[in-house]
Amino acid sequence: MNVTSSAMALTVKRFRYVFIVSVILALILILFGRLGRGEDTVEQEERCYSAYHCRADTGNLNRMDSVINEVVKPLQKRIEELEKLSMKKFPEVRKLPEIERKKNPVDQIYHLACPASPPNYMYNPIKTIKTSSIGTLNMLGLARRVKARLLLASTSEVYGDPQEHPQNEEYWGHVNPIGPRACYDEGKRVAETMCYAYAKQENVEVRVARIFNTFGPRMHMNDGRVVSNFIIQSLKGEPITIFGSGKQTRSFQYVSDLVAGMIALMNSNISSPVNLGNSEEHTIMDFANIIKEKIGGDSKITNIEAAEDDPKRRKPDIAKAKKHLKWEPIVPLSDGLEKTIDYFREEVKLLQNRR
Repeated sequence: MNVTSSAMALTVKRFRYVFIVSVILALILILFGRLGRGEDTVEQEERCYSAYHCRADTGNLNRMDSVINEVVKPLQKRIEELEKLSMKKFPEVRKLPEIERKKNPVDQIYHLACPASPPNYMYNPIKTIKTSSIGTLNMLGLARRVKARLLLASTSEVYGDPQEHPQNEEYWGHVNPIGPRACYDEGKRVAETMCYAYAKQENVEVRVARIFNTFGPRMHMNDGRVVSNFIIQSLKGEPITIFGSGKQTRSFQYVSDLVAGMIALMNSNISSPVNLGNSEEHTIMDFANIIKEKIGGDSKITNIEAAEDDPKRRKPDIAKAKKHLKWEPIVPLSDGLEKTIDYFREEVKLLQNRR
């Protein structure tokens, strides 16, 4: 009993000692921090503090406004530049009047949510799976409640590393369910399954677009996909990196063609999956040379280790879209690349100016 009491007393003393030392250190840090900032900074804080109490005690809003303006003024020009840049890139979304929203809240849902580039969807595979599963479940529930038609942005990745070429909508695919790409591939496959389960059980109208490689302006600079990677590397004079031998093939469509295809599918009577892509096939090596030729510069093409489960061939059979949607890509690859290169060239300039 005495031993226990002594131990407890010693513990309490140690705790008091640690607590007192911590408080002293905190006070020293605060004091040095305040002194280190200089008299001007302290005076500014005091002015802000006084202005706050002046407003709170007397309602003198003008004093507070002057203090805020004094702080914001040096940043005003930069704020205006960012606002102009944002409005140029992302115009204001037009909203329906409240009466219209109540009368007919929504009749079409384009469910596009999900990271689509390998670096992005591999970064957090659990959230990628949740987006495709729980996110799709939520959207289908909304479509059922408001009696809307839903279009799912699925992907050519449901075909995996295909053993049939080109890939048509009847092909079931060849997917590794536990590989690094599975969070995206299988996530989209289960999203399609959900769509048709809701169509059968809840009579929800669904449309499924299996989207093949797409590119265009407004792609993120660090997107990690072939087009953006090659263009950014070429513009910066860096080596153009190719995973593997470069003999693997892809088919690239311009973004405006994809948008037209999705709208056509949404407004059609085709409820089964439809491929949306460009049937013009290129090897990755050829594609790198095309971009290098367009941009110029001294970038060299280098090969690095192949990515796991990277599809060897990818080309859509778009006969179904041609027949039922009267749709096919119309933007030549060269024209689309020029527009995309111009966009990224401006983005690189903006990034360099900020530095």
